[in-house]
Amino acid sequence: MQSQVDAAPRKSLWIKLGIAVVVVATGLFFALSFAHKNPAPDVSFTNLQGEKISLKSLRGKVVMVNFWATSCTTCVGEMPKMIATYDKYKAQGLDFVAVAMSYDPPNYVVNFVKTRALPFQVALDTNEKIANAFGDVKLTPTTFVIDKQGNIIKRYVGEPSFDELHQLLDKALAA
Repeated sequence: MQSQVDAAPRKSLWIKLGIAVVVVATGLFFALSFAHKNPAPDVSFTNLQGEKISLKSLRGKVVMVNFWATSCTTCVGEMPKMIATYDKYKAQGLDFVAVAMSYDPPNYVVNFVKTRALPFQVALDTNEKIANAFGDVKLTPTTFVIDKQGNIIKRYVGEPSFDELHQLLDKALAA
């Protein structure tokens, strides 16, 4: 009879110990998940004025990198909203680089930029190096939001929900 009485507290201790291990492991899993960073690639853009800009030089700012093409109807359709987003947040530290895809004829890009008065940096990706560095981007539009430390915090394929994008930018710019 005595051994059954002694076994109950030991069983209870093992259960409590097992629960504690599960709780600690779960907490560690979530801590490591949130600690994982997704650094933006170390690329440089050459804008239409011939100026070279490295993504690293934009650290301390939130950066949007938008892959687009003049032949992409969704890209053309979202561009006024991209301009409005840039205008709304540039004073708070947002920078924006519109990267024209390699298949987009440079004269079409230059004409689009002039006729639409794009207020942000526009770069040509004639050799696909930038698209490849961002994970072999093929679909347009594809937009990356990069935090002040140079980590990709969001990737949008297709036109983003601009309400959601603005909430993300509010948070990233306040950090």
